[in-house]
Amino acid sequence: MKKTVKDIKVNGKRVLLRADCNVPIEEGKVTDDTRIRETLPTIEYLREQGARTIICSHLGRPEGKVVEALRLDPVARRLSHHLGTQVRKVDHVVGREATEVVETLEDGDVLLLENTRFHPGETENAEVLARKLASLADVYVNDAFAAAHRAHASTKGVAALLPAVAGLLMTREIQTLDKVLHEPKRPLVTLFGGAKVADKIEVMESFLHTLQADVLLVGGGMANTLLEAKGLDIGDSLWEEDHLQTVQTILDRAGSGLILPVDVTVAERFDEDSESRTVDVDAVPKGWHIMDVGPKTVQLFQDKLRWAKMVVWNGPLGVSEMEPFARGTLAVARTLAETDAQTFVGGGDSAAAIAAAGVSDKITHISTGGGAFLEFLSGKELPGITALADL
Repeated sequence: MKKTVKDIKVNGKRVLLRADCNVPIEEGKVTDDTRIRETLPTIEYLREQGARTIICSHLGRPEGKVVEALRLDPVARRLSHHLGTQVRKVDHVVGREATEVVETLEDGDVLLLENTRFHPGETENAEVLARKLASLADVYVNDAFAAAHRAHASTKGVAALLPAVAGLLMTREIQTLDKVLHEPKRPLVTLFGGAKVADKIEVMESFLHTLQADVLLVGGGMANTLLEAKGLDIGDSLWEEDHLQTVQTILDRAGSGLILPVDVTVAERFDEDSESRTVDVDAVPKGWHIMDVGPKTVQLFQDKLRWAKMVVWNGPLGVSEMEPFARGTLAVARTLAETDAQTFVGGGDSAAAIAAAGVSDKITHISTGGGAFLEFLSGKELPGITALADL
């Protein structure tokens, strides 16, 4: 177990809080503040305890350069709204301005630093950036589970330089997902979707061999590579030739425990306005694209989900950002809410589907992480977690 913010004294101390404020922003406004709201309990606890909170977060992938559209000013405004107090914001990650503002903070104040990825040293875990961040604070708290699989300056480097503990959100994620790893309920059914099989290979193998999942359901773009490996003609659907041999190995090992789509919705063009139809998986027309699972597949998947005692889901079953091809994903989301199983969902698209189906309150746990969710469940050590102090 890791020490948490409640295991240390923070009154009057400067606390560097690594939060996950990587939220969608359009025309200067946050369009989905779920991740911001998830870290509010930690921020409010720090304020109640009289800490001087300095928040750092990344947003998007500016690749070490200042990108005006990726500044965190909209995040500061949304935080101020939720906290009912002004959250001050500086236009630099570190440096003179940040240091001067930190020196003026009083107990209970909150400051937001600029997008950490504006600094080229962030993704490189540069010691110089880690030391500058550490110089701003007395204590480090990591509440950004979604970034815990990144060995960055703000997730790993600074944790080696300050007393480092987990925030309340980070603690909840660790404790909840740890139960999936060490106390799985059976039958255990996993549902994988999304565009790329490469992102899921290790966790699929882990569920097969370490957790010994009873069933692996696979849909979305990643299923295309497995269908291709089985010798099916998938038309012009995207698939990953580089991973053909690996997925063939997974197919051989999983046997009947791995279930692929039996019918699919296909479109003549990769466009939501394109002509579409439902066909059996062995009858995809030449030049067409697989866009979603078909109704027979939905029924097959639903039967397995209703049989399960624990379900882990990551990734949509179709091109869910296009309304005509979100039906399979939404149907599965509603089914999860109806089961008696413990249900664990990770990844932005899956969480969005749960929200769109209006069943968020009926899911056991919706993780804030996507990549971190997968890596944790594949048994990997996440650098942002291992860097924190043990109890």
